[in-house]
Amino acid sequence: MMRRTLDFLLHDWLDIQSLTSRARFSDHSVETFSAVLDTCERISEEVFAPVNRIVDTDEPRLEDGVVVLPEAAYVTARAYVQSGMLAAAQDYDIGGMQLPYVAEMAANSMFWKSGIALGGCGLLTVANANLLMAHGSDRQKVAFAHNEFSGRWFGTMCLSEPHAGSGLGDILTRAIPDPDGAEDPLGPRYRLHGNKMWISNGDHELTENIVHLVLAKIADADGRLPAGVKGISLFIVPKKLVDMEGNLTGERNDVVVAGLNHKLGVRGIPNTLLNFGEGAYPVRGAAGAIGYRVGRPGEGLKCMFHMMNEARITIGLNAASIGYAGYEASLRYARDRRQGRALARDGKSSDGGAVRIIEHPDVQRMLLAQKAYVEGGLALSLYCARLVDEANTGAEHDAVNARQLLDLLTPVAKSWPSEWGLEANSLAIQVHGGYGYTRDFPVEQYWRDNRLNMIHEGTHGIQSLDLLGRKVRQDDGAGMRVLRSRIDATIAACGDQGLQGRGEELRSAFLSLERAIEGAWMNNDHVEALASATPFLQAFGHVVVAWLWLDLGVAAARAPASDRAKGLRQTMEYFYTFELPKISAWLGPVESRSGVCRDMREEWFDA
Repeated sequence: MMRRTLDFLLHDWLDIQSLTSRARFSDHSVETFSAVLDTCERISEEVFAPVNRIVDTDEPRLEDGVVVLPEAAYVTARAYVQSGMLAAAQDYDIGGMQLPYVAEMAANSMFWKSGIALGGCGLLTVANANLLMAHGSDRQKVAFAHNEFSGRWFGTMCLSEPHAGSGLGDILTRAIPDPDGAEDPLGPRYRLHGNKMWISNGDHELTENIVHLVLAKIADADGRLPAGVKGISLFIVPKKLVDMEGNLTGERNDVVVAGLNHKLGVRGIPNTLLNFGEGAYPVRGAAGAIGYRVGRPGEGLKCMFHMMNEARITIGLNAASIGYAGYEASLRYARDRRQGRALARDGKSSDGGAVRIIEHPDVQRMLLAQKAYVEGGLALSLYCARLVDEANTGAEHDAVNARQLLDLLTPVAKSWPSEWGLEANSLAIQVHGGYGYTRDFPVEQYWRDNRLNMIHEGTHGIQSLDLLGRKVRQDDGAGMRVLRSRIDATIAACGDQGLQGRGEELRSAFLSLERAIEGAWMNNDHVEALASATPFLQAFGHVVVAWLWLDLGVAAARAPASDRAKGLRQTMEYFYTFELPKISAWLGPVESRSGVCRDMREEWFDA
């Protein structure tokens, strides 16, 4: 079912076939795009889905310093590598397929739907390698990124520390220039000392090496660390040392697993605490883990945000995909489960026997809500992926607009599917009733697996501060102007499809956003403006998804009549009837700069 949705979004809505007129994608066609999705769908259904529960119950464990995973993890990792998806968007000359990013993301969504805890290693590895392709030296690209794209090695991102999560300016991991290391072919060489927390796939035996991208601060001659985020640099710290061609030297770097975090969900991905440079594996007669600086000193966050922004779009898509898994499961259950009697117009129950629960209006409401959330989340994620393609390969004016809009939408693309995909999973449990709360059905695992997405790669609070505090006003509101022009284009297209009323509701909703922004910043007081940033993020996301649903409604009206088109139109009507009205409650405190939350005092919480 999700495949049909993807096909509609890619072909009938996003017009992916038009990308084949561009030089980079000229070897492709609708047929090659379909072949990639066919392959990924088959692997996800035949290899990933059957073992999703196994990796949930057979958690990673640490034995004699080695992370032990079930055999299913090795089987699925090999299958993912063999699919070619690690290098799907890369150039032919390094083993890639030169796929559009939107096609790559659509194909990956099927893996994440079948088992995010099995495909998560690919997500981080690709983002890691892409960062190195953008900011690394030519030698770093060959030695590290190319080996990640081939699947020989997997990669991580090491940002947080036990005392510093979102507050990266407080990290204490230090980098000391390695004597005689300034001219190392792999980059300026340093010795790193410190501890990193919450490192997904921080250690395993799935591949022969692991490439850690580590944020650290370069100590001065007196050993002092620079203050704040401007002093953060980025380093490649491989688990095993390599030569300039990317061949293993046989030396182990001083990177050690200090422990595993035991998680609510996504249990198939080992989540680790890593110690760097504590002397467990002295390297070449000196203390500290060897690391190679990427980019200039002090530009670590600038480089890392390349990886984080890519990961944020990906997180949104895998949240929508897991939500979709729950939607499909609850739809199947609602069609099979018989419970209760049909209610007649006069309020009396029919004596025709128990009916399928999908015939009850409240179950239809829950299924419609799930469809609105998960398909809206897919649409948002793939729309942003399509903006990436436009930014990279479009004409200059279109590329600039795409970058401005993508920058604005990135915090929404991460947060909205994370919140509402999770709500879809909660509704899937509700549709199952008591059975949904047991491990006899998969929906409880889907909820647990999805719950992480609201937290990692920047919490809702972080995304909301970014959106209201920076993105909506960035470049004098350039992104907002692009968004408004695209919303206006959709509204203009409504006249031919009998959707004028919904178009006017969307116009009014967008004006409400603009008023809220103006009200929030009326005094140019950051404390006042940002106290209700999260409700603003929620409202902004709902308006954006309302726009996308209206655009999908227009596309469905233009397509041949079918149950698919009718279902899209009805789901759009649901979103405008039940969801869009919520924005008034969210935006009220933003526009008025409500002090209810910021004026609360700590001592009153336990009074």
